[in-house]
Amino acid sequence: MKTIRLKAGKERSLLRHHPWVFDGAIDRGRADPGETVRVESAEGRFLAWGAYAPSSKIRVRVWSFDEAERIDAAFFERRLRAAVQLRERLAIDSDGVRLVHGESDGLPGLVVDRYGDVLVAQFGSSGAERHKAVIADALLRVTGLQRLYERSDASVRQLEGLPPATGWLRGDGPTECVIHENGWRLSLDVAEGHKTGYYLDQRDSRRACAELTRRFGWGDVLNCYSYTGGFTVAALAGGARHVTSIDSSGPALERARRNVALNGFDAARCTFLDADVNASLRAFWAEGRRFDAIVLDPPKLAPSAAHLERAARAYKDVNRLGFKLLQPGGVLFTYSCSGAVGVELFQKIVASAAHEAGVEATILARHGGAPDHPTGLAFPEGEYLKGLVVWRRP
Repeated sequence: MKTIRLKAGKERSLLRHHPWVFDGAIDRGRADPGETVRVESAEGRFLAWGAYAPSSKIRVRVWSFDEAERIDAAFFERRLRAAVQLRERLAIDSDGVRLVHGESDGLPGLVVDRYGDVLVAQFGSSGAERHKAVIADALLRVTGLQRLYERSDASVRQLEGLPPATGWLRGDGPTECVIHENGWRLSLDVAEGHKTGYYLDQRDSRRACAELTRRFGWGDVLNCYSYTGGFTVAALAGGARHVTSIDSSGPALERARRNVALNGFDAARCTFLDADVNASLRAFWAEGRRFDAIVLDPPKLAPSAAHLERAARAYKDVNRLGFKLLQPGGVLFTYSCSGAVGVELFQKIVASAAHEAGVEATILARHGGAPDHPTGLAFPEGEYLKGLVVWRRP
């Protein structure tokens, strides 16, 4: 077993059970990509077992803080079984569920989603990649399913020195699925959709959108960055008279149309715009249009802290436009999936946007990832999704 020795004083985060070791914390030692290493303090004290990644700034991702534990096939099956059993106990109202959420399930770099009878996995770290075959076999045993598709095409693979990889790992067949969520039917394609096929983390936010639409009796709803229409379906299910959906992807909007039809809603209640969101919002303002509720769910604008300043400006600009287009008494659902933008900072950005729009507003609710996307207490980086439901005072 190869050993990684840390510099003096660099063990503090591991003693708090944070699962990452950065390259600058290491005094000596190296290993092959994904190889299990023993991490020690400068004095030689055991700290953790981890997977080594020679190309990544995150040089070691921790598998276990238990010196007696062995990182073998039985280890992966235990971790996977515990993750799946947790989701079963959560009684999630969907057959689209995140079964493994990386570091927060003790499996760094591994994401596994279930869409009906199809599993989709992302192997985003050298350690997960090295044990791919073992993990794939264990997933089938633990879930009892037969089909596993790989979507290891996220940009984080490049940071680990890994090429993208997609395709069937176990089984085969069509990649298009229809899942059930909150009583609705939603279609997706695991080979082509964003992330592993769909944004499962926003499940509870979509349900909240439907419930508030029903309570407030909204007429006109605007869904920005609508992707395949999850919030569109939610607003229609809540009774919205009309929903305008904007996205810059024609294929995503076509699937949104299909999801509207799949749930039996009248297509006349929808408008789909293949357009830039900011340009559309400015055009609506010039036309004098207003909406009872607006959803702003942009893609990740700050992939790292280096992009934070630019992302903050972009978030403020789109939220300012959103507030200006909101009817007095209307509600803004606004989200950020950028891990570099913390909860407090996001609220400050939205508050600044409201001020610049000349709007007084009140937070009705805070949203985060659905419970099948847990966050480890010692791993705040896992809390990437944050949202505010904001009421514009009349």
